[in-house]
Amino acid sequence: QRVRDDKLDCGIGYDGDGDRIGVVDENGRIIFGDMLLLIFAREILKKAPGATFVAEVKCSQFLYDDLAARGGKAIMWKTGHSLIKSKMKEVHAALAGEMSGHMFFADRYFGYDDAIYASARLLEILSAIDEPLSSLLADVPVRYTTPEIRVECPDDIKFRVVEKVAAIARARGLEFIDVDGVRLTFPDGWGLVRASNTQPVLVLRFEAPTEERANEIRELVESLIDQAKKG
Repeated sequence: QRVRDDKLDCGIGYDGDGDRIGVVDENGRIIFGDMLLLIFAREILKKAPGATFVAEVKCSQFLYDDLAARGGKAIMWKTGHSLIKSKMKEVHAALAGEMSGHMFFADRYFGYDDAIYASARLLEILSAIDEPLSSLLADVPVRYTTPEIRVECPDDIKFRVVEKVAAIARARGLEFIDVDGVRLTFPDGWGLVRASNTQPVLVLRFEAPTEERANEIRELVESLIDQAKKG
């Protein structure tokens, strides 16, 4: 609201220890972590063609497709800052990011999640253009993406439930990525279920061209979870 009222260029916020960044554009709309990562990665590719990036499994498919189309290499990886940083070193990534706002710059920096540095990189990008922040994502297709959905599941069974979901999906001939949980993939969208590393919950997220299609994928995933819990 403050950004709207004062007609500001953007709004930036940090969490308590300054390793997560939150951004809203000039219209007060939230730019989620995967789209913020996309802005940074596109800029890096201008000066470092073919650069490698690491993004967590909850990120939009458009992020991976767009960076590949621009000659970059986007690797889908597990959620968690220590896991992300290890993967970055392994593949010599220039940048990594998570939906939560953790941005790990190895390009011109030290490869860890410093939100104050990330905000400086964002302001650097904005200072070099005459267009508003929203213009940097104007070509992103309209799609429906849910926030993280957390479903209670005891710690002692949560990983086993996800393993059973994978087995059921495999038996049904469904395509999925199992880098961190089960990310069911379809030509027009995807649905994810993974066990949280820190809480007794299953984390779900869905993306599709429309809310109706995202709900269809969600119903399928939730039916797999229900079947896994009973098995």
